[in-house]
Parts: sequence; structure tokens; C-alpha cells
Amino acid sequence: MHDIWNPWHGCRKCSEGCENCYMYYLDAVHGNGDSSEVKLTSSLTYPLSRTRDGKYRIKSGEKIRVCLTSDFFIEEADGWRGEAWEIMRMRPDVLFCLLTKRPERVERCLPKNWGDGDENVMLSVTAENQRRADERVPILLSLPFRHKGVMTAPLIGSVSLSRYLKDGAIEEVLCGGENYGGARVCEYDWVKTLYDECRKADVTFCFIETGTKFRKDGKLYTVKGKPLQSRMAYRSGLQYQGKKAVHVFTDTLGLPVPEENLYKRRFKPHCETCPGKLICNGCSFCGRCEMEDRP
Repeated sequence: MHDIWNPWHGCRKCSEGCENCYMYYLDAVHGNGDSSEVKLTSSLTYPLSRTRDGKYRIKSGEKIRVCLTSDFFIEEADGWRGEAWEIMRMRPDVLFCLLTKRPERVERCLPKNWGDGDENVMLSVTAENQRRADERVPILLSLPFRHKGVMTAPLIGSVSLSRYLKDGAIEEVLCGGENYGGARVCEYDWVKTLYDECRKADVTFCFIETGTKFRKDGKLYTVKGKPLQSRMAYRSGLQYQGKKAVHVFTDTLGLPVPEENLYKRRFKPHCETCPGKLICNGCSFCGRCEMEDRP
């Protein structure tokens, strides 16, 4: 997915997976100040932005990953979240993908008249180990969302999700190792267990990257650089397209957007060895992949 919406920035660490948070690392590298301070960004209205010809920058049918440098349900954002919900309702033709480590706060943070959830909002929880899976996934399953997923990243311990996949409520499971300073080991066998469980339940499984330290058959590999980590994850063969989720995109009047007017994913040859192809928005043709491949 090449579209990201960060309406606020900053987060407080709340569990084991946060120890080596990439946002904290990158903020330190770029001198962005205190990463634990949650601040509203200038991107709050980004989904409503238009090009010079008056068209939305984000096309009908696209996916947007929300709050990748924060948590959508963090307490400090309680005063801003209402406007963010309203913006999502103004773009029922776009799929907004929320990810949280705080599912216990979700129900009290939902907008009025939420019912069983808006068609264009997907909620996923992070489950970096079995403790957090057993803590967060049951809450996720109890929440009124039409689309649900699990992110097992950074995967720092073995995780079994089989008992949570049986009723088909979870549409996808994403998995990845840890990066940057202090990266902990990700085990091939942990990933393979999740892959096997998702395949059995016909749930889409995407092993996105190995992380910096990856162990297979007792041998520890140091995999430097996210492009190489991605390629190695692809070569593992641990990707599975399960039952495809059905998303009904509508205009502001509630009428379905014609199929021919929906965003069409485009790919380059480079994308064929990207494990994220199963769940991404397609190539943005930014040229970055060519730069990464240069010697």
C-alpha cells in the first residue's frame, strides 16, 4: 500500500513489541524530538485533499493505512478522533485500515450511530507474541467491525491463532520480523506455524519481511536492508491468498461506485518478488525500487 494517513504523530510504548519501535528510531535519526509526545499533524484532512483539476488525490477503491506513527485509539488523540471519523465517513469510497495495540479502548471511542461498523473501515490488532494475541484478538472479535485483521509484527515469539480463525471473522494475518536498533530474532518456525494455520482456515497470510535477525534450521541470518528482507520473505514461499474480502464502496449518497470507476492496482516487474503484493495498493511508480537496486 502506498497511501498512508498520519493525522497525529507520537505514541507511548505499551507492550513488548514497542521496545524497539521504528517510529522512535526514525524520529531520533531525523531529530524529530520526543516521540512519546502525541501531536496533531498537518495531514488531518489529507483524505479530502484534491488535485488541481478538482479530483481527490486518493482514488475511489484505494486503501489507506492510518496512524502508522501513532495509535488511532491512544488517549491523547481523544479530542481529535471525532473529526477523523467524520472524514472517513465523507470518503465511503476508500478503505481505511486501522491498527491498534489498545483494543480495550476502541468501543468507547466509536462514533455515534456506528451500529455494526462502517463498510469502509477495517480494524486490526497487533499480536507480537502469544500473550498479546490472547489478550487482544478476543477483544477484536467482540468489536463491531465488518472487516478485521491481525498484525503479528514484530514477531518476537511463537503465536498460534488457529482458534481465532475458525469463524471467518479475521480476513488477513500479516507477519514480519523486527528492524533497527536492538532487533530481536524472528524464527522461521513461528512464521510457518501461522502460515499453516491461515492456509487451513483459508485466511490470507502475508509474510512481509524477515527482519534484521532471522533464524531457520538453527542458523541465524543477519539480513541487512528492508528490500533484501522483503525478497527473502518472498522466497520463503510463506504467502497465501485466502478467501478474498468483499468491500462495497459507495459515494456520499450511499450509491455503489461503479467497478470501472474504482482504482486499479498497477505493478512493475519489481513487484513480482514483493510479498506485500497480496495486500498492497499497487505500485505508486515513485522510482524508489530502481534506486534501491543500484549498486
